[in-house]
Amino acid sequence: MIRIRTGKVLEIIEENINMQIVNVEIDGINARAINYFSLTGRVDIDDIVQLNTTAVNLGLGTGGYHFIIANLRRKKTECNSRGHIIKMRYTPQQIKVLAVEEPDSPYYEDIKKFNSLNNIPVLIGFLHSMVLPALAGVRAVNDKLKISYVMTDGGALPIYFSNTVNILKKERWLTGTVTVGHAFGGELEAINIYSGLAAAYSVQKADIIIVAMGPGNVGTGTELGTTALEVGQIVNTVHSLGGQPIVIPRLSFQDQRHRHYGISHHVITVLKKIALAKSTVVFPQLDDSNKKNILSDQISNSKIGNLHNIVFENGYAGLTYLQNHKFELSTMGRGVQQDTEFFLACCAAGSYTAKLV
Repeated sequence: MIRIRTGKVLEIIEENINMQIVNVEIDGINARAINYFSLTGRVDIDDIVQLNTTAVNLGLGTGGYHFIIANLRRKKTECNSRGHIIKMRYTPQQIKVLAVEEPDSPYYEDIKKFNSLNNIPVLIGFLHSMVLPALAGVRAVNDKLKISYVMTDGGALPIYFSNTVNILKKERWLTGTVTVGHAFGGELEAINIYSGLAAAYSVQKADIIIVAMGPGNVGTGTELGTTALEVGQIVNTVHSLGGQPIVIPRLSFQDQRHRHYGISHHVITVLKKIALAKSTVVFPQLDDSNKKNILSDQISNSKIGNLHNIVFENGYAGLTYLQNHKFELSTMGRGVQQDTEFFLACCAAGSYTAKLV
């Protein structure tokens, strides 16, 4: 059961067209909460609200936010959006969207006529934190390419929660966004990853598509118990639709957990057990000879090169492009300086992909 508490809105900390971050008082304690307009409407100072406090109470990685689930001073709300497709189905906060596949959609015929991605490169990431540095790698090679981001439902469901997407829209690095499955809030909504890719290609006319879950992946320390395994399924999907699947490997020499040191064990599992189609896996060229040897040994010992195309690309141009924009980036709480190889791998994958177009 979810943990529900009642609180009072004390302050509107931040607001945009999709959501508010507010300061609330709950049982005499001040806390931060997020309010999504598409679910609960706008809240004002002094409103009494109900909040889902489960994740914060468990110490989970939601950034320390509670989530407003009802405004008790607002007796009625209306759903005025078009569409008949329900996301988060059969939950108290199920939401209606207009999906690209619906006959009422202006893009219905585009999706209906779609039959192939026509060899378009599709970047596939294990973590949401890969999206921005991968795009920096693309732009370091060619900043005129049209890029669509397809967000899966493996992490956060509302795309509004992503500060990365807010940055990318502000910088105009993205042509468009598509939210698939139960994820919602993209410029286009799609029922599944297949129609989501079709929308990015046929509607948004992308030169490159990047696919990754929203913020907050789920992991358990086991081989199969993680949302990261969706990468293998996406490889299969891209292949079946006639695209080029390009995997961004999760790489780190700062993560002290043995299973994530060097190449993450999730990458090996995906490439050996989940991805049935052949993909291209892009690793960065490294200057450190010790790290280079570790990476080479892991690739050789895992035998992933027998199943997939392994390439090495210079990611430093993308890393410089990224640093010149002075974005405050992190992955697992580590920034670019602390976990350089992680970001270098993303930039390398982006640069390699840009050269294919």
